[in-house]
Amino acid sequence: MTFLPEHACLLPGTIDPLVVRQCFARPSRLRESAFLRREIAARMHERLAMIRAEPSLVLDAGCGEGDDLAALHQRFPRAKLLGLDISHPMLLAAKGAEPVCADFAALPFPADSFGMLWSNLALHWHPEPRRALAEWRRVLGNDGLLLFTCFGPETLAIVREAFRQADGYAHILPFMEMHDLGDALVDAGFPSPVLDREILTVTYTRVEKLLADIRAFGGNALIGRPRGLMGKAAYRRLTDFLEAQKDAGGNISLPFEIIYAHAFCTVRQPEKPRESPLFFHPGFRSAP
Repeated sequence: MTFLPEHACLLPGTIDPLVVRQCFARPSRLRESAFLRREIAARMHERLAMIRAEPSLVLDAGCGEGDDLAALHQRFPRAKLLGLDISHPMLLAAKGAEPVCADFAALPFPADSFGMLWSNLALHWHPEPRRALAEWRRVLGNDGLLLFTCFGPETLAIVREAFRQADGYAHILPFMEMHDLGDALVDAGFPSPVLDREILTVTYTRVEKLLADIRAFGGNALIGRPRGLMGKAAYRRLTDFLEAQKDAGGNISLPFEIIYAHAFCTVRQPEKPRESPLFFHPGFRSAP
C-alpha cells in the first residue's frame, strides 16, 4: 500500500481534512448509508454505458471500502485499477485494486497517468474542491475521462435548517452549486464538461433513524463545529422541528441533490475562446 505524507499545514477553508479522516476511520459506522452510494453508483454506470472509453489505467478517487471497484473491473476488464482514499481503515477493506492512501488533491502520480478518473460522492468532503479538480486534470492523459458525483446545496436542506434552529451551529457541509462546479471544471482545464442534477428523496418514519443515517454519511467535519455534545434542550428543538416536517402519512421526506459530471481531457488551444459547461435539468425523481 502506498502512503502520502500529510500537508505541512491546513489551508483556510470550512472543512477540516484531519476531521474528515477521523470521520471515515471506522468503516462499520458508515455502512448504514451505503444504500445511497450504491444507488448513485448504479446511475453513474448508466451514464458510463453511453460514453465510449477504453482506459488502460483507472483511478477511483475517494474509493472508501472499494464498493465501486468490482463494477469498474467488469466494465473495463483489461484495465488496471487503483483505489485511492485518505482513510487507511477504509482501504484495508478494499478489494480488486491497488490501494493508495493519499489526499486526492495532492496525488502521488505523474502527469498524464490515467485514462479515466472515477469519484463517487467524495469531492464535497474536500476543503479545496477547485484544487482537487486541477489535480485530477493533471493526472489524466489526453482524451482521458473524468466521471464523478457530489452533493448539491439542496442536500439535507431540512436537516440544515433543523440544526440552525436547534443550536445555531453549522452541521452540514457547504455543497457547491452545479453552475459553480461547471465553471470550476472549465477553469481546471476540462473543456466543455457536461453536468446534470437530480433530487433523490429518502423517506423516514422515525426521526431517530433519520439522524442515525445522517451520522452514517460521515459526520460533521466543519472547522466551526460545536466541540461538545448537544444539550437536551437543543436536541429537543432539533427533533421537534423534524417531527413537524412529517406529512399526513407520518413520513419525513429527506432530499439529496446529486450532481453528475463528466468531461474529457482534450488539448486546449491558447487562442480558443473560453468553453462553457453544458448543463441538463431533468425532472425530479425519487429513489425507490
